[in-house]
Amino acid sequence: MLTKISGGEIIDPVNGRLGKGDLWIRDETIVEPPAGGNADRTIDASGCMVMAGAIDIHSHIGGGNVNTARLLLPEQHAAHVARPAMTPLSNAGWSTFETGCRYAKMGFTTVVEPAMSPGAALHTHLELADIPIIDKATLAILGNDDFLLSMIRDDASEQMIEDYVAWTVGSTRALGVKVINAGAAAAFKENVRTFALDEVVPSYGVSSRKIVKTLQAAVDRLGIPHPLHVHCNNLGAPGAADTAAATIAAAEGVPLHLAHLQFYGYGTEGKRKFSSAAARLAELVNGAPEVTIDIGQVMFGQTVTISSDVMRQFSARGSASPKKTVIHDGDGNGGGIVPYRYSKDFYGTMQWAVGLELFLLIKDPWRVFFTTDHPNGAPFTAYPALFELLMSRDARDKMASGVSGRAMALSTLSSIAREYTFEEIAIMTRAAPAKLLGLKDRGHLGPGALADIAIYRKGKDIAKMFGAAAFVFKNGDLVVKDGEIGHYRWGKALRLNPPPDKAMVRRLREYHERRYGLSLDWFTFPDAAIAREQPFGEVSCRA
Repeated sequence: MLTKISGGEIIDPVNGRLGKGDLWIRDETIVEPPAGGNADRTIDASGCMVMAGAIDIHSHIGGGNVNTARLLLPEQHAAHVARPAMTPLSNAGWSTFETGCRYAKMGFTTVVEPAMSPGAALHTHLELADIPIIDKATLAILGNDDFLLSMIRDDASEQMIEDYVAWTVGSTRALGVKVINAGAAAAFKENVRTFALDEVVPSYGVSSRKIVKTLQAAVDRLGIPHPLHVHCNNLGAPGAADTAAATIAAAEGVPLHLAHLQFYGYGTEGKRKFSSAAARLAELVNGAPEVTIDIGQVMFGQTVTISSDVMRQFSARGSASPKKTVIHDGDGNGGGIVPYRYSKDFYGTMQWAVGLELFLLIKDPWRVFFTTDHPNGAPFTAYPALFELLMSRDARDKMASGVSGRAMALSTLSSIAREYTFEEIAIMTRAAPAKLLGLKDRGHLGPGALADIAIYRKGKDIAKMFGAAAFVFKNGDLVVKDGEIGHYRWGKALRLNPPPDKAMVRRLREYHERRYGLSLDWFTFPDAAIAREQPFGEVSCRA
């Protein structure tokens, strides 16, 4: 099948194509214009923007915490999709199937689940396999597990640490590594309730900083494209900007990615001792080229917070709305589900403003990534409205007129004139995520790229434009037309495939039999367990 996308305005920063032109697809791949130019199918893209399929690097779309949230909040699913009579809970609201459809309608074709517990990897992949259309990837959580903390305490060699990290990534079919409040979940088990970057985990004698630096170095030496993905200490606390600043400084020239920086953008000024420190953090990010960040933008309305940061979720349970929570402990991180409604009061307004300040004050769109930390800051269905806020100062000013004036007085947002361009949007949501994840086959529209393409009808209503794509291609298949799904297909799981070190496997077998009385086979799984529904695309990292 040879397809021609004709007459659209192509926005492809990677290949320097920024203007009207044609795009050609042969089967699943973008190709050079063929001799003769005879297409089997022509898509008229006149009056449209043509971009690569969008990539979301941080969205909680599968795994135990997501399922627990569904069970806790069945009454809220109607906010996202009507629930027909007799519909099973697993297929209502934030269902796996609806997740893929809603992402595709907005032109997203790849999404990363950023918090997969290694012990729950099979569950996570089986759930992700039920999400149609989009490709999926995962980040494996390390940094609170006994095996790693014991190795750090006992001064294990760099090679042993690398072997363990590589085994974890390979055995869980992950695309990278995440650390969540490093050491805090282990400390929580010993009744510690606050934990900072330089505090020490009882029984192990290692600091949070030491855990982060150890994992950062291992990920870098292994050649895993995505830097260590860090959920910092003290999330959501007044003064958390100090923790974020210390973590940025700890990068020390080695690549490091900080997740949902908005939740750390809080100072202690004003009567309520809660203010915006976004300008300070943006300046630090601008001056640290080795650091990338995603935002975790807050949008007003009901949502549910899902996190493997058990310490943070435990402390936040009193603010649950509605008043019900789930907190669970585990051998690694554990976690919690705390429903929450962001209102336009002082605190909600401050969080909303901090995220936008970070988006607008960090200069390099290649190092700031578009997320709401779905569903923590807002469901991903809020993305179109967020695009409008970034691209229109008038839209921001209109929204700001209806929120807390006292909060806005402690923010710089009203003074920021910057408006994102379509090119910057394409960088932040396409080109930069592909680069960060090491996925050379997507994020651009050059010959040889995967034919993941999103086409939007230009108009003054930016939210409407990004909310319902005119056409979306996934692997060359036309899956969306006029904002509606016209064709279903199954995506792939994107993973790294580092070879396991035999000595490390033997040591892990002994450890699991001694600690759990179970074979290591209980904690690993073959590709065949999920390959029927979800073929794997493999990427090799340096051993």
